[in-house]
Amino acid sequence: MKLLLHICCGPCALFPLQQLRGAGHEVTGYFYNHNIHPYQEYARRRDTAIQMAEQAAMPLIVQDDYDLEGFLSHVAATPDQRCSYCYTSRLQSAGQAAANGNFEAFTASLLYSRYQKHDEIRALGERIGNEYGVPFYYQDFRPGWQEGIRLSKERGLYRQQYCGCIYSEKERYLPKKEG
Repeated sequence: MKLLLHICCGPCALFPLQQLRGAGHEVTGYFYNHNIHPYQEYARRRDTAIQMAEQAAMPLIVQDDYDLEGFLSHVAATPDQRCSYCYTSRLQSAGQAAANGNFEAFTASLLYSRYQKHDEIRALGERIGNEYGVPFYYQDFRPGWQEGIRLSKERGLYRQQYCGCIYSEKERYLPKKEG
């Protein structure tokens, strides 16, 4: 199957790519992550995704759109719901790219992370797939968490320390108040 893999970052794509290719799929990567903050982090993750794609000989489409203002305008009033917006906007872009590129299905490396909401990602992916006429391919890649970490370290890829948005950066680095 000709499959488009939305990539949130290079390290998180390694295990899903390995699994998808192992199942006989022809995989093209798709990088679109307008939510990452600050810009230097965005650029570093974009460049690492490109590096990983080159190492893995995987075609990669880069939607190089750093839209901090758009992201913030959608989540500032309800930051506790930011992940839903983030999933929707990125899967929407991937679904549209899959339809435009005549892919047979699309999926996301978000499904590799133990920190993401799989049920929500799956439901959104299926809804968006129906909207664009391209099925969302669901696979739980979480069992390969440690293998993906090992592979990324072996390849010398930059590994980020937070999900990506300004709120997750705050949660990662700001000490929690004792209470």
